[in-house]
Amino acid sequence: MRVLDGAVMVYCAVGGVQPQSETVWRQANKYHVPRIAFVNKMDRMGANFLRVVEQLKTRLAANAVPIQLPIGAEEKFTGIVDLLKMKAINWSEEDQGVSFTYEDVPADMLEEAKKWQQFAFESAAEASEELMDKYLGGEELTEEEVTEALRKRVLNNEIILVTCGSAFKNKGVQAMLDAVIEYLPAPTDVKAINGTLDDAASTPAVRHADDKEPFSALAFKIATDPFVGNLTFFRVYSGVINSGDTVLNPIKGKRERFGRIVQMHANKREEIKEVRAGDIAAAIGLKDVTTGDTLCDQANPIILERMEFPEPVISGGN
Repeated sequence: MRVLDGAVMVYCAVGGVQPQSETVWRQANKYHVPRIAFVNKMDRMGANFLRVVEQLKTRLAANAVPIQLPIGAEEKFTGIVDLLKMKAINWSEEDQGVSFTYEDVPADMLEEAKKWQQFAFESAAEASEELMDKYLGGEELTEEEVTEALRKRVLNNEIILVTCGSAFKNKGVQAMLDAVIEYLPAPTDVKAINGTLDDAASTPAVRHADDKEPFSALAFKIATDPFVGNLTFFRVYSGVINSGDTVLNPIKGKRERFGRIVQMHANKREEIKEVRAGDIAAAIGLKDVTTGDTLCDQANPIILERMEFPEPVISGGN
């Protein structure tokens, strides 16, 4: 969570909010990560979208705002209703959900859809006095105004937008990814990262998500690959790094050379030559870097805010 700008919280439409969900939610709250929710497995026996929405409110104290409703459930789940566009999206069974069509909202869902659309519009109107006055005055809010207002409230961690679908059947995934683009922040939307200069006084300093600022990054994960050895996953907060460049690890007081840089896609690697502010990548072969270390420009050293790890609940010894 420490290196994320935004997150999609995935919940089971059958199991709902689980104990581990609460742990992840607390971490997201701690680091002020804007998020949306995706209620998955709507095709499973016992799926109940609105029950999960209610659990988000009661168990996580989330201000949950659905922007979609499922059409059917369990084996009858066929698509979703987009509450802002007030259109039904139905996915094709023949090509495993690759193609989809926009249609009219089913007549038997129209009343409920209008109720939840009004709830979403009310939530959007609370983003500003101007919108609220317009809404209470009986003027119709445009889709653009609602989208912009909901995005503002998501970025301020005031609301959680809720989407739904079935990842297994590839239904609802495209609409969820559209919601990621529309509502979650870009690196330039979030606050600058705090840190301290590498001096005797530990002078406070910040780095903005700007390619023109000195390079700074945080190593957030170390993994071992059987083919290439150590992989150091890092998030770039400012500046640009190229393969072959040498940076400083101010925590260890050592220099490290970025020989090879890769972007990971699940278990696949794609070698790249350059990483910019806001990017996440992995470096191969860094020798003395551990989780939480800062990597920065040698001429402009900075120590970024460290990662905090949960205390172990069990300890033991030989």
